[in-house]
Amino acid sequence: MNKRELIDCICEINKSARPEFLAVFSEEELGAYLEHLMELDLEELVVCG
Repeated sequence: MNKRELIDCICEINKSARPEFLAVFSEEELGAYLEHLMELDLEELVVCG
């Protein structure tokens, strides 16, 4: 994914995230954060389900 796609995905999961803020970070950092968010999202599904 490119930086724009990473930011879009992050914003879909974390509604309070602002693209202007996320743009400061590198693709690697954004990728790591997206992975973290996806793990949390899965954990929440397991807890709720």
